[in-house]
Amino acid sequence: MGDHKDLTDEFAVDKIKDLAAHIKTCMFCTYNEYRIQSRPMSVQKIDDLGQLWFLSDRNSGQNAEITLNPMVEIFFAEPHDKFLTLHGTASISYDRETIEELWNPAVKIWMPGGVDDPNLSVIKFVPEDGYYWNNKNGKMVAIAKMTAALVTGKTMDDGIEGSLKL
Repeated sequence: MGDHKDLTDEFAVDKIKDLAAHIKTCMFCTYNEYRIQSRPMSVQKIDDLGQLWFLSDRNSGQNAEITLNPMVEIFFAEPHDKFLTLHGTASISYDRETIEELWNPAVKIWMPGGVDDPNLSVIKFVPEDGYYWNNKNGKMVAIAKMTAALVTGKTMDDGIEGSLKL
């Protein structure tokens, strides 16, 4: 078993910034009346409080579900290397200044109307807690240790994991 280290406050924010900024795309999960709804979304910004910012269509499922229930789960994963789960609340805004700050040309793939599209919205996700796991020595070392563990039958976990509390 790997090491365990729970993180709080600015240490939790640093871990969120490190993992989420590296992975960039998450499964953004909202709740409708019956079940969890998941879709991939790209983080546009992670601020100094560990809050994640996304651009979204006003008419999207995630916006409708956030309006009914602001509780959101976010999952990041880079196989054999980095994992991050966050629980928190989301809010929607249509602030033009924030939209312009977060805009980048790749967003036009999903929002063909561009930065001035009237349906463009901002989702601000405020994490409350979460859990992380990553390896200590990089992906190649982790894969080598997993292979050795498979051959020898011995556990060679190179991971470090823990809870995050903000």
